[in-house]
Amino acid sequence: MMDDLLDDLEKDEDGLFEHHRIVADKGQGLVRIDKFLVDRLEKTSRSRIQDAHDGGFVKVNGISVKSSYKIKPHDIITIELPYPVRELEILPENIPIDILYEDEDLLVINKPMNMVVHPGHGNYTGTLVNAVLYHLQQTPAGEKHRPGLVHRLDKHTTGVMVMAKTDQALQHLGKQFFDRTTDRRYQAIVWGDVLQDGTIAGNTGRSLQDRKVFTVFPDGSHGKHAVTHYKVLERLHYVTLVECKLETGRTHQIRVHMKYIGHTLFGDLEYGGDKILKGTTFPKYNQFVQNCFQILPRQALHAKTLAFDHPTTGARMEFDSPLSQDMTEILNRFRNIQTYS
Repeated sequence: MMDDLLDDLEKDEDGLFEHHRIVADKGQGLVRIDKFLVDRLEKTSRSRIQDAHDGGFVKVNGISVKSSYKIKPHDIITIELPYPVRELEILPENIPIDILYEDEDLLVINKPMNMVVHPGHGNYTGTLVNAVLYHLQQTPAGEKHRPGLVHRLDKHTTGVMVMAKTDQALQHLGKQFFDRTTDRRYQAIVWGDVLQDGTIAGNTGRSLQDRKVFTVFPDGSHGKHAVTHYKVLERLHYVTLVECKLETGRTHQIRVHMKYIGHTLFGDLEYGGDKILKGTTFPKYNQFVQNCFQILPRQALHAKTLAFDHPTTGARMEFDSPLSQDMTEILNRFRNIQTYS
């Protein structure tokens, strides 16, 4: 009896790429891999599969192969495919964006707060992709370039992110994020006095009680493997400024992991950081914190630096985004606060 052919489809944490893993059965006849994939991935165009071949994202038994490779019994085939933004109906909108760097392959942007990255349920206009699409249409290349999402930041998270302008750049950058060869460092203001640097390793996934938020599953029974390294930058008695380095990039990862170790992000509405979690019931302190919440009505999280290899030149590139004004003001206020105990 022939083994069943397996096709495991998995989305990356941002839902921007799909990853197929197919195991050829023991009776598989010799056939070109491009034809094999076109037959198996019925909803995927031949051109998308060829682009994946050209980018080196089709592998057999862990090794990149050309489209002429002949499939053999028991071969393990993996292919990574992006979800191109151009396939969605997105309208350009004249929205100002802060561009840190731009060339023919990519854009590096300093994302503001209160901006959704990509159109979706409840947010069909006013997104970063709408803004970037308008910007690209004003350049000499015009319709040649289209914004390609490589990663995302939450609506209220500020800071540096990269977007591809070509399919080749999208594939190349996407692979770096998938292979975890990028370097992403965030700064966060968290509740409490973080005593030492450390690493948080624990599966994260949607809460079984509330699907709108994520949680840690320390026994690994649910969710996906996630690792966050954190370092204390400044202790301010009631709050701490920390740097978080992502080894993985799960949804809400920093927010969930810091809450898990008892240091919820300051102002984080979804995870309880919009309440006084450290300090006293002293009225003046309560009023001080409420004023801070008005200045920073979001989670205190900023994507500070991002490093990756340029998709064409291969040069290592690193970008830094100045800490957001609202987080800077909160830090200054806590630096000058009277200690209530």
